[in-house]
Amino acid sequence: MLGVYFPKATMSEQPYFHADSASVRFWVKVGDHLVGASVGKAALHYRFMPQASDDDPLATYRAHAAEIDAVVRRRVAGGSIEPVMLREFDLRPLPLA
Repeated sequence: MLGVYFPKATMSEQPYFHADSASVRFWVKVGDHLVGASVGKAALHYRFMPQASDDDPLATYRAHAAEIDAVVRRRVAGGSIEPVMLREFDLRPLPLA
């Protein structure tokens, strides 16, 4: 099985669209560490832009980065290890408490 490679990030690392995997790759600060994560173009589309036909996954990520980064932190808190690969299920709205 092929692994997913995330270069070591620095605090200035910017999210980017990785065409081969059709996903946005980004890093989230969790405690004192930067954790590599990715979210697919389709998951971003169906969660945030289902009515659009020409949405840009990187722009969608940037518009919703705080929410998506919080999902990564929840996954890490739940035991996920790097790289955290978000799915549509992870991005679903959480029920109100």
